[in-house]
Amino acid sequence: MHPHDNDGTSRAATPGTTRPPSGTAAEVFRVFLVLGLTSFGGPIAHLGYLRTAFVERRRWLDESQFAQLLAVCQFLPGPASSQMGFAIGLFRAGWRGALAAFAGFTLPSALLMLVFALLTPRWQGEIGAATVHGLKLVAVAVVAHGLLGMIRQLAPDGQRLLIAGAAAAVVALTGNAWVQLAVIVMGAVLGPWLCRQAKALPTAVFPVHYGARGAAFLFSLFLLGLGLALAWQPSPTPSVAGIAAAFYQAGALVFGGGHVVLPLLQQTMVDSGWMTADTFLAGYGAAQAVPGPMFSLAAYLGATVPMSHSPAVGGLVALLSIFAPGFLLLGAVLPVWTRLASHRAAASVVAGINAAVVGLLAAAFHDPVWTQGVRNPTDLAIALVGFAMLAWLRASALWVVLWCVAASLAATLVA
Repeated sequence: MHPHDNDGTSRAATPGTTRPPSGTAAEVFRVFLVLGLTSFGGPIAHLGYLRTAFVERRRWLDESQFAQLLAVCQFLPGPASSQMGFAIGLFRAGWRGALAAFAGFTLPSALLMLVFALLTPRWQGEIGAATVHGLKLVAVAVVAHGLLGMIRQLAPDGQRLLIAGAAAAVVALTGNAWVQLAVIVMGAVLGPWLCRQAKALPTAVFPVHYGARGAAFLFSLFLLGLGLALAWQPSPTPSVAGIAAAFYQAGALVFGGGHVVLPLLQQTMVDSGWMTADTFLAGYGAAQAVPGPMFSLAAYLGATVPMSHSPAVGGLVALLSIFAPGFLLLGAVLPVWTRLASHRAAASVVAGINAAVVGLLAAAFHDPVWTQGVRNPTDLAIALVGFAMLAWLRASALWVVLWCVAASLAATLVA
């Protein structure tokens, strides 16, 4: 056990050491539950909350470890902020700590999204329709803002814009779920050729308590799950196995942040007939109003799909399935990160994938976000104000939700 400060928090381990866990799962759960209840603002804001909680206040990590862990999570598919929390829990209290971090951070938002799924069918009449439409306009504003930010960060030059544009065109013209996977592979192949100027990835040795065999086992589980998910054939009749496959596949391919889950889930949720585009986008808009990870949208989507099982079963299966691949892959990579990051082509491959992901999100912004959300000039004005609140006023997405829903209700009552 390391010495404690006056406030009872322990100092971070020296980077590269593999000290045994110095905390408990209960301790980790309590800290992450508070974060899960209060972390509004989306993935970028979540990283700030995590840094404040674990670098500045509790000193479970130092600045270097935090920055290097962030690089790992951005390198991998999956929700970066949740992966960061999972890893911090792993370092602090082993595998129980990792699961406790996930449970504490995700539980509040997942329960809120499940409640929203149960209440949505009861919304009848003009008021209910206007509320749902307001949430669709939230999606327009939030995705547009996220897309511009991703273009600046992930496609800052002509070569990467070319990859993004080609990806968007291919997806828009074909609209097939397998094409989205092919587009990501295309980005990885083109990266070493077009993205040679990408910055090298930082390297680190992380304090994990299992070696290469453990990493290989986790990677094998990841590949097994992905193989089963890709082998699943979409069916017009939803099932528990189908939900697990759809959400695992999405979680394994979500590079670039939570917004990118839209095109990956749209194919299986909407195009298959499992739910309408209105229901899908309303859930995405509602996810902006709750704290915690945006991937909690999976609880809403899984609960909304009509099945013979309880909605809670569908929600839980979807939630676990979308998070599992990112956590398995993170666990597999942590012990071998130094060797992987030092490879000359690693940074350019990641850059190419990220540029292709920008194209995926651009295609999803056009359809279904824009086509389903903006019906007339009034809708456009509401969405533009929401976008301005995010881009120039730097308002929380919660305020954008309140604005879009209130404006949609007002427009309906005045009409």
